[in-house]
Amino acid sequence: MKTNLASWSRGRLIAVIAAALVLLLLIGVGVYGLITGPKHPDDPNPDPAPTVTAPGESEPGRPGPPRVVPSNDPDEFARNVAEVLFAWDTGSGLMPLDYSAAILEVGDPSGHEQAGLAVDVAGYLPTRQTWIDLRKYATTQHLTIEDSFVPEAWDQAVEQAQPGQLPAGATAITIEGTRHREGVWNGQPVTSEHAVSFTVFLVCPPPAPQFRTGLCHVLRLSQLDNPLR
Repeated sequence: MKTNLASWSRGRLIAVIAAALVLLLLIGVGVYGLITGPKHPDDPNPDPAPTVTAPGESEPGRPGPPRVVPSNDPDEFARNVAEVLFAWDTGSGLMPLDYSAAILEVGDPSGHEQAGLAVDVAGYLPTRQTWIDLRKYATTQHLTIEDSFVPEAWDQAVEQAQPGQLPAGATAITIEGTRHREGVWNGQPVTSEHAVSFTVFLVCPPPAPQFRTGLCHVLRLSQLDNPLR
């Protein structure tokens, strides 16, 4: 009987010690989790979310991206969009998402095309890693517009569209111009020029509650160098 009691006591002691070790391990893991915080996504360096400020405000000490000048004229508005789309400065302290926000700000107010427009704009801006690389050379960019026009293909699309398929006031403006980039390489200024063309799909409706006094809004963008003709 004494042997069984001794054996049971040793077994209980071992169980208690094992339980204590497991508890300590769990506590250690918990403390580690509190220190390191939650796991991050696979992307180790995601773009920071754009800073949201009240209308007319900007983050102190940091200039904001250029803003699209409003217009109720389709051609003028498309040109304004094009200039802002290509105007960026890697030394501004901003990231690509900050510049894309400037275009999305004048996007479809109904929200139907906002997700697609965000994808379109991303195709025109450098990726985050490319942006970081270009920043080493103080790279800036702007666009010189040579021509803008309503493409014949759009007129054909309007003729073939079913009633209600296109929003009132929808149109397309193809932009042709030259992209200019400036930077510094080995202490010397360098420049490059590249001809570009693309189409801005927009809507300039008559005044209505959902539209601001009939001002134009961007719906979508074509792929760069793949415009409607």
